[in-house]
Amino acid sequence: MSKKELVILSDLWGSKQSEWLALFKALLSPKFDITFFDACKLGAVDTSLYSEDHLHRQFVDFGIETAVNNLLKLTHSPKIYIGCSIGGTIAWQAALKGLPVERLITISSTRLRKETTKPDCQMQLYFGKDDPYQPSLSWYKRMSIENFQILDGGHNIYKNIISLEKIVKMSFFK
Repeated sequence: MSKKELVILSDLWGSKQSEWLALFKALLSPKFDITFFDACKLGAVDTSLYSEDHLHRQFVDFGIETAVNNLLKLTHSPKIYIGCSIGGTIAWQAALKGLPVERLITISSTRLRKETTKPDCQMQLYFGKDDPYQPSLSWYKRMSIENFQILDGGHNIYKNIISLEKIVKMSFFK
């Protein structure tokens, strides 16, 4: 029996700070063929000045749109997508533009609070309870999306093994 395809999109730090990816792979590789995309590379973001403000500004100015367009060129069959932080926003917007998404799982994708349209796919959005930039309860209601919160965490819940285990269990092993 072949494994399902799973695509993981990085946060704004890209592959340079993706130690958390090994956690995902350890938990999910027995059931899935995993492909990883570095959001910085997808978005043609310059990482020579490796600061959060510099990377964030580039994603907002052009990187999200560039990453969406590049992702649309790279995948053509339905897959499960996990996007961490900016990676979730990239996957969401790509799905709105026609990326075939079987299921979308976003973790700490705070820019989603600015979205007004949702993709037509199964989705689960996870945020740490203490993440100050997560969407409001009224946004969830307006978008008709269930709110999943990890009680012990802030923005970087995907970098914490206990939170990550909870997310994987809630998403894949109910």
